[in-house]
Amino acid sequence: MLDPRLHAFRPDVAAARLRGKVKSERYVEGEVQQVVRASAPLRRRPAFTEALENELLFGERVRVYDEADGWAWVQLERDGYVGYVRADVLRRELHETTHRVSALGTFVYPVADIRSAPITHVSMNAELSVGDQDERFLGLNTGGWVIARHVSEATRFARDFVAVAERFIGTPYLWGGRTRLGLDCSGLLQVALEAAARKSPRDSDMQQAALGVSIPVPSDLEGLERGDLVFWPRHVGVMVDSFMLLHANAHHMAVAVEPLSDAAERIARSGSGISTIKRLGARN
Repeated sequence: MLDPRLHAFRPDVAAARLRGKVKSERYVEGEVQQVVRASAPLRRRPAFTEALENELLFGERVRVYDEADGWAWVQLERDGYVGYVRADVLRRELHETTHRVSALGTFVYPVADIRSAPITHVSMNAELSVGDQDERFLGLNTGGWVIARHVSEATRFARDFVAVAERFIGTPYLWGGRTRLGLDCSGLLQVALEAAARKSPRDSDMQQAALGVSIPVPSDLEGLERGDLVFWPRHVGVMVDSFMLLHANAHHMAVAVEPLSDAAERIARSGSGISTIKRLGARN
């Protein structure tokens, strides 16, 4: 059965590429649109009371398959996730991505002056289209200016995704979040990997299935390496060395570093043991 998180299908409408795979009243190609807000919550159903499932960032592209009552039913180009977002956070006019935010976040100013009141704040991995630039500022084709040292050209990436993840230490835990205002375990991993030019699915079960190769889980939990991914059911963390685990978690309600053995013992008391450990290969 197709995973509805990654395949756009409903009884009344489905993505055209799913014709013959799912039954629906109609099949549509959809329309590519671009996010114009700093961030936007993606929900499983079109209601403000629904939980945050994922988070869209400024400049990202989505394919819109349906729109009704102010909600757009979309699929993200970034990770293929399907859900509902408010239609007014999207625009049909597309701007080519030339740069992305490499800092944890930065402000967009109306003019090239840090004393001016910011228009908005954009987060790491937000996609920007740059036109004008000077020594300190980059002018966006969508309007506004950002600090040049806070962004990178779209083809330049961090070398060490663990170092990126470490920059989020202390960030509050937020189910479905992907910014320095709040993120969850799989969101932290996805953001860090993307900043280092590594594609990643959104949820931890998807990440466990898609990333790296499995290595034996040592009984003493020793001998692991920096960058190893430790998975539990519905949870993931990354090793910063052979001993310490970095993860966004609901115990600390923040991104925290602690001994892997401590985390494993605490999580085991809730009935979950380590399901697998994955090791990533060299970046292509």
